[in-house]
Amino acid sequence: MNITINGNPADITLESEQYVGDVLAGLDGWLTGSGHRLSGLEIDGETADSGSLETLFDRELAGIHCLDIRTSSLLELTAEALIHTREDSKGYEHADFEEKQALAGRWLQSPAALFLAGQNPDLYQWAEKTFSGEGISAGELRLLIDERLRELTDPLGELNRAEPLIDGLVRRLEDLPLDIQTGKDGRAVETIEIFSGLSGKIFRVFAILKAGGLDASALKVDDISIQAFIEEFDAILRELLAAYETKDAVLVGDLAEYELAPRLRKLYAVIKGPAISPV
Repeated sequence: MNITINGNPADITLESEQYVGDVLAGLDGWLTGSGHRLSGLEIDGETADSGSLETLFDRELAGIHCLDIRTSSLLELTAEALIHTREDSKGYEHADFEEKQALAGRWLQSPAALFLAGQNPDLYQWAEKTFSGEGISAGELRLLIDERLRELTDPLGELNRAEPLIDGLVRRLEDLPLDIQTGKDGRAVETIEIFSGLSGKIFRVFAILKAGGLDASALKVDDISIQAFIEEFDAILRELLAAYETKDAVLVGDLAEYELAPRLRKLYAVIKGPAISPV
């Protein structure tokens, strides 16, 4: 049997495998490590996409002459899932009540929804609530999706566009203790929400840049690896959110002004530096 991956000969030796699913299971670890996922399959000219792959898993290898395994990067699959969800949101927006229910049910069972649930759970939750009629509007959901698509297609541009937002947020974090002390609760909540959203964006763009070839292994912040710095950053963020829940204004202010504000600026500078350098 001739086995290819994306049309190229694959160095795969069959041993005890009897079914197509056995071959694919053996590839799963390699695909995960390479940042790719199974996206399609062709058996002797019969094509299956990500939505119908399972129907071919139990097919016996005996009698198959050519098995072409199709893979896609996580970034490609994410973009595809976002585009499909965006189009479904348009249909949902203009549908009547019964059509909305049917469309929502189809989306929940779609490959796009299943992929987002596993890889982008935050966006999946936003979309799930929209399609259930309980969350943000379909138009607002598309704004979120458009932002994620820009991150995928132009991560450096999104990083550059975030710079004035970072500067403004750092000032707000430095002002947070005073806002809490003077009873400006609305502004304090808004600052924390902005911080959570913007830091999440930086983490996403950083992951996209790494998937696109950015070598992060040598990046350091304050003489520690960037991965360790991000872990510390996340731990402090969780501490701040917990302090805010318990209304510990002093701790919230100290963490925001002396820990998170300077760390956010340093993290952004370190990520942006190599990202804009010529390869």
